[in-house]
Amino acid sequence: MGFIALLSDLGHYDTGVAKTKSILLQQLPAMQIIDVTHNIYPYYLQQAAYLLGSSFKDFPQGSFHIVLFDIYYDAQPKLVLAKIGESYILAPDNGVLPLAFPQKEMTTRLCYTMNDAGGLRAWVKAAADAIEILQNTPIENTGFEPCEMQNAAGQFKPFITSGSMEGHVIHIDHFGNVVLNITKDEFEATAAGRSFSVSFIREEVRTISNHYNSVNRFEKLCRFNSAGYMEIAINRGNAAELFALKIKRPEQLMYTTIKINFE
Repeated sequence: MGFIALLSDLGHYDTGVAKTKSILLQQLPAMQIIDVTHNIYPYYLQQAAYLLGSSFKDFPQGSFHIVLFDIYYDAQPKLVLAKIGESYILAPDNGVLPLAFPQKEMTTRLCYTMNDAGGLRAWVKAAADAIEILQNTPIENTGFEPCEMQNAAGQFKPFITSGSMEGHVIHIDHFGNVVLNITKDEFEATAAGRSFSVSFIREEVRTISNHYNSVNRFEKLCRFNSAGYMEIAINRGNAAELFALKIKRPEQLMYTTIKINFE
C-alpha cells in the first residue's frame, strides 16, 4: 500500500476535499490518502510552503504528495513534478516548491499545462495520471520534460543585517503558537553567540527556550519548533490572541515585522 499526502486550500465548507478523494480513490484504489491540512490561508504561499516542508519528512520514502494550493495562479497554470529522495511531489508551479525546499536537491519535470476549463477535477485527474505512471516508470522515462520552476518573491525571506533580523508570521497552529519565517540555522548564523532581544507588540523576549514549560504558566517565550522555525508562544496560553498576531497578505508584510536585535 502506498501513501498520498494531500495538502490544499480547499477548506471544509464545500465539496472540494470529498471530490478530490473520490477521484483519487477511483483511479488509485490501493493508495491510502492522508490529509495533511486543507486549511491553508487563501493565496498565502509561505504558509503552504511551511506546511509542506515540515510535513514531508514524516512520510516514508516512496510517498506521493499532492499540493492543491492556488492552482489558478495563472491563465495557463502548470502542474509540476518534483522528486526528492525517493518521494514525489505534484504541485502548481507558483513558487511553493522552491520555497518549501530551498536546500533540497530536486529533480523537476513539467507534467501538464492546465487551464481553468476542467476546474479542480482536471487538476486531481492529472495528478492521479502522473502517480499511475510513476508507480511503474522511473521519472527519467516518463516523458515529462525537465523544467525550471518559478521562484517565490524575495519578500518571503527574513531581512537580515549584521545587527538584526526582521521576520513575519507564516503560520498559527491550533494552540495559538505563532510561527515566524526565521529558521534556527539563520538565527544562529546571524547571532554568532551574541545576546539578543525579540521584539513584538511592545513585548520582548531575550532567551530561547527548549520547551513550553521552560517558563512558568502563562508566561511568553520563544523557541524553535520541530520544523526548525522560531515560535512565539505562551506556556498553556494562546500567543496569537494575546498579542494580536495574525497571518498577513504578502502586500502587508512590511507593516507587520517582528524584529530581533543583536548586541
